Amino acid sequence: MFEILKTNAPIRFMRYSRAATVLSLVLVALCFFSLFTRGLNWGLDFTGGTVVEVAFEQAVVLDQVRDRLNEAGLPGATVQNFGTSRDLLIRLAPQENVDVQQQGESVLAAMQQVSPSAEMKRLEFVGPAIGEELAEQGGLAILVALLCILVYVGMRFEWRLASGAVLSLAHDVIITLGVFSWLQIEVDLTIVAALLTVVGYSLNDTIVVFDRVRENFRRVRDTTTAQVFDEAITDTLSRTLITSATTLVVVVALFLKGGALIHGFATALLLGIGFGTYSSIYIASAWAMLLGVQREHMLPPQVEKEGADQEPLP
Repeated sequence: MFEILKTNAPIRFMRYSRAATVLSLVLVALCFFSLFTRGLNWGLDFTGGTVVEVAFEQAVVLDQVRDRLNEAGLPGATVQNFGTSRDLLIRLAPQENVDVQQQGESVLAAMQQVSPSAEMKRLEFVGPAIGEELAEQGGLAILVALLCILVYVGMRFEWRLASGAVLSLAHDVIITLGVFSWLQIEVDLTIVAALLTVVGYSLNDTIVVFDRVRENFRRVRDTTTAQVFDEAITDTLSRTLITSATTLVVVVALFLKGGALIHGFATALLLGIGFGTYSSIYIASAWAMLLGVQREHMLPPQVEKEGADQEPLP
């Protein structure tokens, strides 16, 4: 399938590094513009709202529950199974001039239309202060992950490569959030989990490329830095495409058949994997080249042998 990629001459990826850098800068600028002007469509995990737990004698269809809630004037509710297929957890956005008890009664009335055996087991209100704390903790988790990656790659390889790796990861996160902002897709805790997954996935590709870059720098002498990166990316391209393709098969299945609850999660993974593969090839490598990474930066430090500085005996 990937026999076409097995060629003696490396593909000249770095020839288009400047064009790719300009494209990425434009995309990141547009994403920041959307984030600052349109903002993110925060879900109930961050904005707070009413939480209703409903129990049934038999399992119910979630799509049917959502339709009933929409008909009852409760659109945008998050519905998921809680514990068993007979228990549902329903989260509603706060409404003006409607208290928690009224929302709970409306939900129970709608659920009894689905099944007369519906029984409300819990009703509570989650304030927006908790949502703000979750948003801060989610952002802090992503920031800490990027800093830890910077330290790890810097210790394993070299700080110029580490800077390129972290920049490519930040690039993937920003573009994913920018698309969510532009399309006003709801952002909940599953999106934070997806972003952290994207960071780990993209880093894996970058580490594979950088490992081959280090090997090529130590093995080859008379070659340019761009040629070293081209050869490293070409050598690992079949592995990158196979990994991305097999991962996308699962993610596309989740996107098409996973249901409304994980639709945002699957969307974030689709965006992250696509841009993660692109950034591993161009953003990380191009930034390392821009910082001037050279062969001598990849060579292991020479250890002087004991007594090497002493003059030989006559």
